[in-house]
Amino acid sequence: MPEHFRALVVILVLAGIVFAMARRPAEDLIPHSDFTRRRNLWFVLTILAFVSYSFWVYAAVTVVVLTIARKRESNPAALFFLLLFLVPPASAQIPGFGLINYFIDLNYIRLLSLCVLLPAFFTLRRRADTLAFGRIWPDKLLAANLTLTSLLLLRETTITDMLRQTFYLFTDVFLPYYVASRALKNLSDFKDALLGFVLAAMVMSLIGFFEFTRSWLLYSALINALDMQWGMSSYLARGGLLRASVTTGQAIALGLVISVAIGFYLFLQEGVRSKLQRRLGALLLAGGLFAPLSRGPWIGAAAMFILYIATGRKAVKRLMLLALAGVLALPLLTIVPGGQKLLDLLPFIGTVDVENITYRQRLFDNAIIVIQRNPLLGSFDYRDTPEMQSMIQGEGIIDIVNTYIGIALSLGLIGLTLFVAFFGTVLFGIHKTMRSFPNKDNETHRLGRALFATLAGVLVTIVTVSSITVIPVVYWSVAGLGVAYIQMARSLKHTSKAVTENAHLQLR
Repeated sequence: MPEHFRALVVILVLAGIVFAMARRPAEDLIPHSDFTRRRNLWFVLTILAFVSYSFWVYAAVTVVVLTIARKRESNPAALFFLLLFLVPPASAQIPGFGLINYFIDLNYIRLLSLCVLLPAFFTLRRRADTLAFGRIWPDKLLAANLTLTSLLLLRETTITDMLRQTFYLFTDVFLPYYVASRALKNLSDFKDALLGFVLAAMVMSLIGFFEFTRSWLLYSALINALDMQWGMSSYLARGGLLRASVTTGQAIALGLVISVAIGFYLFLQEGVRSKLQRRLGALLLAGGLFAPLSRGPWIGAAAMFILYIATGRKAVKRLMLLALAGVLALPLLTIVPGGQKLLDLLPFIGTVDVENITYRQRLFDNAIIVIQRNPLLGSFDYRDTPEMQSMIQGEGIIDIVNTYIGIALSLGLIGLTLFVAFFGTVLFGIHKTMRSFPNKDNETHRLGRALFATLAGVLVTIVTVSSITVIPVVYWSVAGLGVAYIQMARSLKHTSKAVTENAHLQLR
């Protein structure tokens, strides 16, 4: 039996276990019909990927399936999140048929965006209750960021390629942000969307833990079976252990996805009636976070937990208990079986792959020198500078393992300012909005805490990784959810105020 068929059997079994375990908790949050329909769609598209033997065959059938599925879908963001990590986002070129070299690079995420998010975009634009794009500061900053990026592309490429890259910005950045920020109007919509992401991450967690324990990347053979080429999804080890990647292609990308799911789960778990199922879900996600052995997402997840606790009830007491638990856990790890190996993997105190930290320090120092030469708008050939050439690794690449540095090098301090200002504005808006709900046990307040902590955790994590594979679509989507939360809270306040005023008039 071919390797990808054997992998398919394992994937279906593992996914079946997760969906079976998640059925009852999910039905505490969303209708049974929605869960069943999306679960079945996940299995259909997964099986199609492994039996198609061609990306183009798979893409054609997927377009038909998604076109039918979205007609019955009430929450496009929930559908998008559940299916987002179904297949590795390896690209294939749509040929130009003699007119141009090629039209676009198409991958699974762009295909999903065009089939699910683009129709939702047109539908939302026509709705009277949809906030017009450009009316709020995050919209303006994002538009400025995308415009600057598109224009600066002309320094290094042709107009045709600039238009192609602008199309990618539309499908990979604008559509995920727009639909996430406009499609969710109430708490039920948020529960639905966040659950879609968490379910996808839970499936990835169990698959990732299997990859970690069995030293077998289950999706690596699928790339060859679909007749595609991809520079990601290679076997990487840390401390003699395989680092899981599932469909993300990189262990650190998988870690970021699971950490985001944990942030969402902090909110969703309160709606699950069974304590046992809540704990099993948390344990599954914790295993998924560990399996990639990626320290950046561990740091991001820690920051997320701290912020979530700090914005809740009895924050000081709970933070002290958390710190005490951490202090007591470290000595225990030195005496329990396998504990020392775990200690060696931890960031800052571990001894495994310490050269990665040194590399990041050298990257920062050299990048500052390069940025100073073109501080405002960066340069397209920064990799050719002596400082960057000295950063070439054994694989023959210059790994810009810091999203902020990568933006500053290519788009300058103006581009970096727009990027940071966008996320800073969303974070400030979430924090200000959730504080307007003084009851910290209120669902709306808890949702704000979870989104604030999750987005902050992502922004911490991308200090340690460049924007590769699924990472950009995740952080633009999370930011979109933050904007949707702000708009939902404003709508709730206006509605509450109108009801109060109407009641006063009736009393008179």
